Amino acid sequence: MQSYKHRRWLVLGSIMLAMFLAAIEATIVSTAMPSIVSDLGGFSLYSWVFSAYLLTNAATVLMFGRLSDVFGRKPIFMIGISLFLAGAMLCALAPSMEVLIGARLIQGLGAGALMPIATTIVGDLYTKEERAKIQGYLSSVWGISAVTGPALGGFFVDVLSWPYVFWMNVPLGLLALTGILLFFKEDVSKEKRSVDIVGSLWVVTTVSTMMIILVEGGVGIPWASWTMASMITVSLAGAIIFFFHERQAADPMMPMDLWNIRSIRFANLTSLTTGMILIGVSSYLPAFVQGVMEESATVAGFTLTTMSIGWPIAATVAGRLILKIGFRPTALSGGISLMIGSGLFSILTPEKGPWFAALGSLFIGIGMGLSTTSFIVSIQNSVTWKKRGIATATNMFMRTIGSAIGAALLGGLLNSRIARAIENSSLPASFDVDSTNALLRAESRQALGPQELQVLQNGLTSGLQLVYIGLFSLAVLSFLLILQLPKKED
Repeated sequence: MQSYKHRRWLVLGSIMLAMFLAAIEATIVSTAMPSIVSDLGGFSLYSWVFSAYLLTNAATVLMFGRLSDVFGRKPIFMIGISLFLAGAMLCALAPSMEVLIGARLIQGLGAGALMPIATTIVGDLYTKEERAKIQGYLSSVWGISAVTGPALGGFFVDVLSWPYVFWMNVPLGLLALTGILLFFKEDVSKEKRSVDIVGSLWVVTTVSTMMIILVEGGVGIPWASWTMASMITVSLAGAIIFFFHERQAADPMMPMDLWNIRSIRFANLTSLTTGMILIGVSSYLPAFVQGVMEESATVAGFTLTTMSIGWPIAATVAGRLILKIGFRPTALSGGISLMIGSGLFSILTPEKGPWFAALGSLFIGIGMGLSTTSFIVSIQNSVTWKKRGIATATNMFMRTIGSAIGAALLGGLLNSRIARAIENSSLPASFDVDSTNALLRAESRQALGPQELQVLQNGLTSGLQLVYIGLFSLAVLSFLLILQLPKKED
């Protein structure tokens, strides 16, 4: 018994280390992105660095969740870490934005297995009473490790170079891989079950076309064009076919009966909207701090660090609150914090400075810590072992889809607003959305003329303010959805 408990803690430590990869990725890349774009060029592709990662993540998370229920958590988890590391190394070596985006597709594949299965393994190892506390640990590890992300991102950019934000993953990933290989033992059911490959292909088709529509609509592809009409048709058809296919499949990728459980249904819908909020803050706040406030990458990293501090503190508190007052009041507290944080962002101006931005990030982090911990515990308590992997993966899928839609939609809004500001100015025809690159590095910013600097900064400011108003609307919607959670678990 003592040996089992000892091994269980070693497995938990390996899982925490693997989740560290995702936590670092979420914040360190955001902090380094202004420098990456400045070096490789292509500001119009800015959001695709995030969207590509989220695309393959979203497209495979359900498949990996189902595979873990069929073949066991261990082999799928190890495949996930390996793919993640391969993608990270390719990112570090990328000579252009196009290659970087391709490498992010591979990294996202690994993340599709990494996050949901890590959470599912904990659900397998610990009892119902223990899960709330342990899930709090996992969320806090996500946050605590992410605290180092912005600081390291700023350090690498200001002192070394941006490829180090990707090289960092390699030793940590290898250590986590070794820990799972040596210490995690599981008994897998010998029951034969199929894997829904057809459903996975429809998810890839639907999500891919939807993201291209959101990112390139009105920028790279005119809204009133046959290309756009065709893509919209494919995306809608793919979603409809996926829905009916899943209802008839013997072992569906996303069992539709999960949505009949009220706590799972509204936890998933809320995860969709909070995923959009999370990507909106982490992706574009560094661009605002560096490009408009004219601060360094280190300062930009600080404004995201407060979110990473709020998240683990709130997640740890959530583990205790769930046992005392239940998952619904805990999640509602998170919803209120999200509204406060996004409300602060909606009135953010360059004059308010980095501290004001950091305060908004803090409340967003608290809201995410309280709500996500509540959702995972509630979901895992609502299903059996055979569905725990796919139920957890479905929630992760919804949050990832939210982040994917958020990165694409908010990126599209930002690019459109910048393009309009340039068109309405008297700047030469050579200026376009990619000219915003010049704002993200002090040397190139100083080379701009007064009028050029003002037009580009005004365009970036108005675009980001539109993004943050959208975040506040999403936070209000999230709170309304949390209100629909049952007062008692199903």
